Amino acid sequence: MASFEYIALSDRGRETRGVLEADSGRQARQILRDRGLAPLSVEVTHERSSSTQEFNWFKPSLSVAERALVTRQLATLIGAGLPIEEALLAVSRQTDSLRTQKMLSAIRSRVMEGYSLANSFAEYPSAFPDLYRATVAAGESAGHLDLVLNRLAEFTESQQMSRSRIQQALVYPVILFVLTLGILAGLLGYVVPDIVEVFADTGQALPPLTVMIIAMSDFVVAWGVYVLLALVALVFGLRRLLRIPSVRLSWDRRVLHLPLVAKLSRGVNVSQFASTLAILSSSGVPLVDALRIAGEVVSNSWLKQKVEEARVRVSEGSTLNAALEKSGYFPPMLLHMVASGESSGELDDMLGKVAVYMQQDVEMLMGVLLSLFGPMMLIIMGGAVFTIVMAILLPIINLNQLVV
Repeated sequence: MASFEYIALSDRGRETRGVLEADSGRQARQILRDRGLAPLSVEVTHERSSSTQEFNWFKPSLSVAERALVTRQLATLIGAGLPIEEALLAVSRQTDSLRTQKMLSAIRSRVMEGYSLANSFAEYPSAFPDLYRATVAAGESAGHLDLVLNRLAEFTESQQMSRSRIQQALVYPVILFVLTLGILAGLLGYVVPDIVEVFADTGQALPPLTVMIIAMSDFVVAWGVYVLLALVALVFGLRRLLRIPSVRLSWDRRVLHLPLVAKLSRGVNVSQFASTLAILSSSGVPLVDALRIAGEVVSNSWLKQKVEEARVRVSEGSTLNAALEKSGYFPPMLLHMVASGESSGELDDMLGKVAVYMQQDVEMLMGVLLSLFGPMMLIIMGGAVFTIVMAILLPIINLNQLVV
């Protein structure tokens, strides 16, 4: 039985869209007619989804929140004893998103054709990444799919919560930064030139501060748009330059040696690496394969290369602790916890603990930096406005003194 995406008209002439299951397109149209609908278009969902995946920009995807919800629902239904295909059908009917409904229906069709759930997820790599599929495959082979899905849901939900906290913390500083730039541009581009015309008629010598502000104002009026365009071009140029593997590798290596930035970058990457490795290890994925998959979630290319080197050493018989320590870029906390986990046989638990610790450390550091950024922007904005106001008032004060 296949899934069909349909477009039909109701008896009142309203267009409706949806997904239904039938043995053939003819049966799907008959089902629509039995429901009082006039079919306009009936197409196999699986065929359409496969063809669109030839282009990256057409690939269906899921947000982190959507993936967490789908995973949690699947884990609950499978844990309650429902077969996988029935659980997929129930979840697809539960969602309000037609895109997600079509995706789950196509996955269900592949499961009913005899494919495993992990292989069915592979049709949508943008929605279900390598880590997700490898973990599901391990759960299927071990016979604990519901437990693995619950663990995946917790992992995805924690990612979403961390991302949401950082985004919420960034709102206030970003607003302050934009307001500061807008106020300074408005003062230098519109207010100062009008004041300058008044001072020019008096013929008096202007204070150095006023001369400096006038020069800045002239520069903003004459070159402000070009500077803005140059900055935009510079950003796009740097982004394209960083797509070159050798340049990106050199840049990421330098990032790991910058003050403060290195701690943030290393903390985020190590936390993601440790949490991913923990969930893969606890799901029964072999350590060498788990290292390969966990290395893919590391955003820093230099650290990713070090993880790959560690994977090679582990495949040659080295312990994980010794392999990571040899790279010289992983924090002592991770190395000690890994060594303790290997000696006690509780590597996945130790990795989970160090992932939580590193994540909390990064969030605390980010919180301190963001809490300082707001007052700093207020001080900069206040200082800039005060300087411009003083540059305007000084000639007025001097003029009054001349009159007296």
